[in-house]
Amino acid sequence: MAGYIFKRILLMIPVIIGISLVIFSLLDFSPGDPARIILGPKASEQSVEALREEMGLHRPFWIRYGDFLLNAATGDFGNSYRTKLPVFDEIMARFPTTLNLAFGSMIILILLAAPIGILSAVKQYSLLDNATLAGALVLSSMPGFWLGTVMILLFALKLGWLPATSGGSFKSYLMPWFAMAASHMAMLVRMTRSNMLEVIRADYIKMAQAKGAPEKVVILRHALRNALMPIITIIGMNFAALLGGTMIIETVFALPGLGTLAIISVSQKDVPVVMAVVLFIALLTGFINLLVDVLYVYIDPRLKSQYYSPRRIKRLVKANLVR
Repeated sequence: MAGYIFKRILLMIPVIIGISLVIFSLLDFSPGDPARIILGPKASEQSVEALREEMGLHRPFWIRYGDFLLNAATGDFGNSYRTKLPVFDEIMARFPTTLNLAFGSMIILILLAAPIGILSAVKQYSLLDNATLAGALVLSSMPGFWLGTVMILLFALKLGWLPATSGGSFKSYLMPWFAMAASHMAMLVRMTRSNMLEVIRADYIKMAQAKGAPEKVVILRHALRNALMPIITIIGMNFAALLGGTMIIETVFALPGLGTLAIISVSQKDVPVVMAVVLFIALLTGFINLLVDVLYVYIDPRLKSQYYSPRRIKRLVKANLVR
């Protein structure tokens, strides 16, 4: 297992380098001069050129990109063009808000979508099945910014139950959590339902039912565990998408997270901040996918043999560790 994890981490390196090259190229070739943006439109050309030389923007593209990679490898992303503060400090200051938003949305998504999918599979073609699927599809078809705005108008301004913007309290995150979870709900409901239906029709489930096992035991212990692998894959993908897709919700609810930081930095062409945010989210996504693959082994022990070489399996068999 350790060898497999190490290989997966090594494979992340070319992916991160490729992402950094694409983003760095897009920022470099896009219109706008960071030095001109910093000094303002009324600054003289001499002042702009002096600032460009001070920032190193006069150097060739590949030299600047190479310096960025070397510094990023040591954790140094430089200072923000806009605030002059270290980029890493700005990311660490805003990341808890984004993580809180993504994690809370994921909890709501799992607590709502997974039980709905299980009930839809158990009560296939019933009124409950049709109603839950229709409700999930309606929620997923609503854009996050529209749903967030409607929730602010209804629950904050009209009813006064919840605060319109984030104040650091639990109640202030309820609307952003639900607005983000709603768009991913239909996928998880349908995936849970389809996998549960496939497992419920299996012979060993019918055998457990014939032996008189309670329905809850059959559904939760036998059927759900064998249907979990595709569900966990969707959950991991959704969590990575929630981490990288908080920009709109953070803007609607005025949350000081990585999404709003990225939007402000792109508009100001703050290259160090944009590069750091994108690479940080990409790295987190890679580790989330790795964690999902590791969880597979604990859900299905039969997969453990795939992480060992034949020579190691023979040694374990001789030592009576594998039976």
